[in-house]
Amino acid sequence: MLLLRIIGALTAIAIGAGIVAYLFTGEKRYLGLSLRIAKYALIFVLVVMALMFLERVIAI
Repeated sequence: MLLLRIIGALTAIAIGAGIVAYLFTGEKRYLGLSLRIAKYALIFVLVVMALMFLERVIAI
């Protein structure tokens, strides 16, 4: 769980840095990078939650 918290914190920092870079420079690629990171982070979270759910179902 510690690893998931570290990954979550790094993801939030990366998304925030991309948004700040977009606000300073106005280049759309930084905003696109933040959106891609957010999308893949959401997919990762859904996969982890599904695995945790399956672990509970199999254990019963």
